[in-house]
This record gives sequence, C-alpha cells and structure tokens, in this order.
Amino acid sequence: MSTALVNTAVLKSEIRLFRREPGSLFWILVFPTLLLVILGSIPSFREADPSFGGLRPVDGYVPVSVLLGLIMGGIQAMPQTLTGYRERGILRRMSTTPVRPAALLSAQMLLYGGAALVSALLALTVGRLAFAVRLPRQGFGYALALLLAVLAALALGAVICALSRSTKIAGAIGSAVFFPAMFCAGVWMPVQTMPDALARSVGLTPFGAAAEALNRAAAGDWPGWGTWECSWPGPCC
Repeated sequence: MSTALVNTAVLKSEIRLFRREPGSLFWILVFPTLLLVILGSIPSFREADPSFGGLRPVDGYVPVSVLLGLIMGGIQAMPQTLTGYRERGILRRMSTTPVRPAALLSAQMLLYGGAALVSALLALTVGRLAFAVRLPRQGFGYALALLLAVLAALALGAVICALSRSTKIAGAIGSAVFFPAMFCAGVWMPVQTMPDALARSVGLTPFGAAAEALNRAAAGDWPGWGTWECSWPGPCC
C-alpha cells in the first residue's frame, strides 16, 4: 500500500540499502547490546550497589543501552543519509516523479525507528537471559516511553538534516548533539547516580527524561517526569 507519505516500494528499497551498511547495522543494532554485555561481564556490575537503590549497575545500564540505539540511529545515521540524498540531487529528481520526497523522509523515519525498537528488544532480551535483569513491570508504560523517545530522536535528526547543507555539516552537528545526548541518557553515568543538581538538569532534556520514564516503568510505576530520585526502584527521598 502506498500513500503520499508512505510508499512501500521506497521503504523496501531503503531497507535493502540499510542492510548493505555494516557500520549502521553494528552501531545501531549490535553495539548497544554489546556494551551491555561488556559491562555485565564485570563482576562488580553484577553486585548490588547502594547508589543504584540496592540494585546492580547492570540493571541500570539496560535502559541506557535501549536509549543508545535510538540515539545512534536518529541523531547520527539518519541525518547524514538524508543530507546525502539531498546533496546528490536525489530529492530534487524525486520531485519530478509521482513519488514525492516526503515518502523518502517517512521511509527513513520508519526504517531507523524500527531499527531502534529492534535494538531495544535485543538489549532487553540479552539483559534478561544473560544477566537476569528484571523485565519492565509496567510493560505498556515502558513501550509508550520508548516510543516517545524514538520520536524525539527522529525529530532531532530531522532538525539536524534541515540545518545541514552537506553530509560533513550533518556529521558535525550530529556529533555536537550526539555526545551530550549520550551523557544525558546515562552512558557515562546513569542518571540515578548523578549529583542531585546535575540529575535534575539532565532530567529536563529529552533523553534524560526518557531515561527517567524508562526507569519508572521498569519499577512498575507509570512513567512520568517528576523528581529524579523516585524514578529508580529504590528508596526515594
């Protein structure tokens, strides 16, 4: 089925092209789970830590791995792909055909959004099977928070694409956004272990709020964006 915004032929073509990109496949689908496996292989990460509310650090890094895949796809990969199409005149040539350029944009969003969800499912599965990480207790809330986080990443990627005249500029802007986004998601330091003032500031960002919402849903609560202390299934201040 094809519409003005979604064209199945374009989507299938983009999926085939994506499968030929080993870099994108690795960084979006494999790396987040690989990072979780590496961290989970450290003995101290499998022991309860008071700073994690009595849980294990590996438990705290599952939502981080979930967010890392969508950050990789939405902020790093998609803007450079779309900007490359525009730079080579592909979008301009498409405007002269029955297939509108909007179909390519929607195909890219569906592709990278779907890849982010597959990456998240892989991280959750490996976390459960390899390290006995508890599955989210509030499954619907977790899925909703994840979907909103994916949409936020794709929206940021679309803005980066709109601001970039070339793939080099898209790469530079993407990198400038990428590393702060990873920090806010908790890659270097999970939000619940940050100092109070820093955690509250990070919670105001899209991916800091997403990490908080995922933690709440994992604990069995409805995801929200209140004070960060209560977003983790440990004692709340």
